[in-house]
Amino acid sequence: MDNIVSLCKRRGFIFPGSDVYGGFAGTWDFGPLGVMLKKNIMDAWWHYWVDSRDDIFGVDAAILMNPTTWEASGHTATFADPLVECKACHGRFRADKLVKGANESITTEEFKNQNPKCPTCGKSDWSDIRKFNMMFKTHVGPVEDDSSVAYLRPETAQGIFTNYKNVVDTLYPNLPFGLAQQGKAFRNEISPRDFILRDRECSQMEIEYFVRPDNWEKEFDKLLAENNKFLTEVIGLDSAKLTHYEVPEKDRAHYSKRTVDFMYKYPNGEEELMGLAYRTDFDLKNIERASGRSMDYRDKNTGEVLTPHVIEPSIGVERLFLAVLTNFWDEEKGILHLPDNLAPYKLCVSPLLKNKPELVKKARKVYDALKEKYTFVTWDDSGNIGKRYKKQDEIGTPKCIVIDFDTLEDGTVTVRDRDTASQIRVKPEEL
Repeated sequence: MDNIVSLCKRRGFIFPGSDVYGGFAGTWDFGPLGVMLKKNIMDAWWHYWVDSRDDIFGVDAAILMNPTTWEASGHTATFADPLVECKACHGRFRADKLVKGANESITTEEFKNQNPKCPTCGKSDWSDIRKFNMMFKTHVGPVEDDSSVAYLRPETAQGIFTNYKNVVDTLYPNLPFGLAQQGKAFRNEISPRDFILRDRECSQMEIEYFVRPDNWEKEFDKLLAENNKFLTEVIGLDSAKLTHYEVPEKDRAHYSKRTVDFMYKYPNGEEELMGLAYRTDFDLKNIERASGRSMDYRDKNTGEVLTPHVIEPSIGVERLFLAVLTNFWDEEKGILHLPDNLAPYKLCVSPLLKNKPELVKKARKVYDALKEKYTFVTWDDSGNIGKRYKKQDEIGTPKCIVIDFDTLEDGTVTVRDRDTASQIRVKPEEL
């Protein structure tokens, strides 16, 4: 993990949040290359689930929502982690993360029976466990009182559910259909850790797929297979590093009747990459009760009226980002073997020597022609050609194009392949 973190900072993928002021725990900033890689990942997801299908539609809901949203969804009452404090050093931690095999429902008695040591001071003198709600609270308007309380959304899903009826009444989609959203979510993690695996501000990509209640198992299995295909074929993750974990009832979220977690082997061990949850009609029925508005769906062909059930594929962008880096980084060779669809730059154009005006002029002509046609081209004339190759290998650029003295003679350029280091000569127009 340290090598991945070093690569990210060295090459401008990810920096610590507020780094110039000493950082801010649980926050990370994406640099120029990180922004491009993150965008390519999110674009690949959107194309796979929305652009290439006719049964899933996009929404973009507000981050700040009516507080009733979180009361109806159960977040105000249940969106909490078990917090424990070390009486010796006053460090605060998630109790379930200090006891091997524990989950969020761990009791004080269970915790103290295990007698874990404090990660900070090494002592074992603990407070009782208390529940800590992870939603960030804020106030809307000029007066800070109970009537102005609002929350930064802890998930993007509720913005989809609150717009379900709006979409049904405007698009009239046939069942089954889905609504997809990408956006920021905020969770006041007690102890953010493991780089971008557990942070306080993250991006999510979620789908709520509305199905007939008697058909949910078939649709669940289809979505399970489609998510496997996305992760292994579109993103290119090694299937040997992916496993499915059938979450037992006691560990499932309060709304779920079945959840399968997709686990990935990160550098620090196996962690959850994404989840697939069967939420039944929990959310729509809660909205119906809280708002007084019907969440029924009327089949325009048969006239049948029903409340759909929901299956939710949910994935954190940062977790997928880290899985991509882990999957494609070759520490021994210093090469990031990103597939073409994810690489920030597909092509890098360089003059062999930057102090030879004739080479620079020709290289600029090739670069300008490619840049006009494509957006994924970069220019590099810093250091010698070996250092440029090393840099482009580390940031994942598949091909380097070098204009040398032979170019001035026969018009051909050198194209060097990242993964094999082999070189061929071609005409610029053949690129």
